[in-house]
Amino acid sequence: MDQAFFLLFAAASVITALTVVLARNPVHSALALMACFLQISAIFVLLEAPLLAVIQIFVYVGAIMVLFLFVIMMIDVREAVLQRFLPGGNLPALVLLVLLGVEMLVLVLWSDRFSVTEPVAMRGGDQIRQLSMTLFADYLLPFEAASVILLAALVGAIVLARKEQG
Repeated sequence: MDQAFFLLFAAASVITALTVVLARNPVHSALALMACFLQISAIFVLLEAPLLAVIQIFVYVGAIMVLFLFVIMMIDVREAVLQRFLPGGNLPALVLLVLLGVEMLVLVLWSDRFSVTEPVAMRGGDQIRQLSMTLFADYLLPFEAASVILLAALVGAIVLARKEQG
């Protein structure tokens, strides 16, 4: 039953992530991103990581999405849509995206971090060490995915904040 819910939430998160990228309206993209964050939070609950689920909801759904919506409301959406789809500008980004995806796939397949082994038992009273080992060993992929999302938000904020040329 847990596997069925996991597959349901995973499929829904992939569909909403694709909606974020493919939606033409920025508000629809932001709402799809919020739905994707909620699906990922549900996956954390299924993985028995309620702290990560709550942090996902508070930080991403609560704070980051409010910032995204404020930025969307402050910029001129019609002009941004016209600049977004300039001909020839998407090819380098697509090549870079494919290269990064292949690199991530190779690293995941060659890594021993994702094998099905039991975590090493920690000594009692060493809770910070246990938390860090759990975060960086068992949940390394979600942690790295969150860091990539934050990096993308940072780059997006820099692009939006820069002054127009000319």
